[in-house]
Amino acid sequence: MKEGVHPTYHDVVFLDQQTGNQFITRSTLTSRDSIEIDGKKLPLFKCEVTSESHPFYTGAQTRIVEAGRVERFRARFARTSGTRAKTSA
Repeated sequence: MKEGVHPTYHDVVFLDQQTGNQFITRSTLTSRDSIEIDGKKLPLFKCEVTSESHPFYTGAQTRIVEAGRVERFRARFARTSGTRAKTSA
């Protein structure tokens, strides 16, 4: 590998802001924020969504989709409730 071409690869702490879950992984990300873990000062990257809080992984998405379907059904048939098309003989 050429020297000075590639970014540094180091430990970074990722923080899920919705759940407060932290995990350490290696990355090339840099950050102004830092946190001290086990005596080491590591860069801190704040994530809004991770697999711990994303609706797809937590199962909350299915409840949202089902609720949306029920509301659409009620809205659609609320307009037609009590009215019937009269047939002429």
